[in-house]
Amino acid sequence: MIEVEGLTKRYGGKVAVDDLTFAVGPGIVTGFLGPNGAGKSTTMRMMLGLDHPTAGDVRIDGRHYDRLKDPLKYIGALLDAKAVHGGRSAFNHLLCLAQSNGIPRRRVHEVLDTVGLTAVARKKAKGFSLGMGQRLGIAGALLGDPRILMFDEPVNGLDPEGIHWIRNLMKSLAAQGRTVFVSSHLMSEMALTADHLVVIGQGRLLADTSMADFIRQNSRSYVRLRSPQRERLLDVLHRAGITVVEAGNGTLEVDGSRSEDIGELAARHHLVLHELSPQQASLEEAFMQLTAESVEYHAHSDERPGPPDSAPAPAERGWGDGWKKG
Repeated sequence: MIEVEGLTKRYGGKVAVDDLTFAVGPGIVTGFLGPNGAGKSTTMRMMLGLDHPTAGDVRIDGRHYDRLKDPLKYIGALLDAKAVHGGRSAFNHLLCLAQSNGIPRRRVHEVLDTVGLTAVARKKAKGFSLGMGQRLGIAGALLGDPRILMFDEPVNGLDPEGIHWIRNLMKSLAAQGRTVFVSSHLMSEMALTADHLVVIGQGRLLADTSMADFIRQNSRSYVRLRSPQRERLLDVLHRAGITVVEAGNGTLEVDGSRSEDIGELAARHHLVLHELSPQQASLEEAFMQLTAESVEYHAHSDERPGPPDSAPAPAERGWGDGWKKG
């Protein structure tokens, strides 16, 4: 378990993290969300002792990170996949980590196989694609077979197969009773992976709740209806005291009622329905609703693009999640 209590970090006059308190428990995947600049990376760095809090406390299974003997056996983390010596091979990078934490050499072979890098284990890390770097970082997190895993943007650079793999890996780790804490900007992926959410904005806690409750509390749920007997349906709904919004194209929207109740009401009046569908907002819509006031950087669609010479250089054409050519 990770316990965060009153965590605060100031850089001069700026408060990056503001009195955060939450716990990350075992057996589920906990998603860590927030707009850019919300303080997510700073919080994760403080969890690992890479930054010292101005105030507050973080405990890993009841102890401070710097008091853990062989910390990779307690918590494994991927914060920056590029934090690898480019001149070392994947195998030697992991071997150095293993030797520093009393982890046997055979474990290096095991994690390389787990992440699919056995074939390139002797290749230098500087030649790795972004996706391969992510896999190497994940291998490092798994190296000590820890009970706690922390991932920051783990799907960066991964191809669809790799994304599917890391999603299932995180779920399987949680199913084993491990604590899995993952930060990502990909809402669609988080919706498929996380069971619980911790959401922050401008360094402050905005939500600490289940995925289902988060979406329900921060979005509109309604039932969408279509019928060839539209006027009769409207009359029946109004007489039943049900508020209806006409959404155009013959579609009706009903708030505050279950689709089952509306369907039974229509059946009692022998009404034909062409559509009866409960509608729920996506995680992205709920997140945007909750964090609207906490966004630090706003883009404006009416801005004119800069001159051609101000455009960034095109990204290097990659080779998916495989070995980079050249």
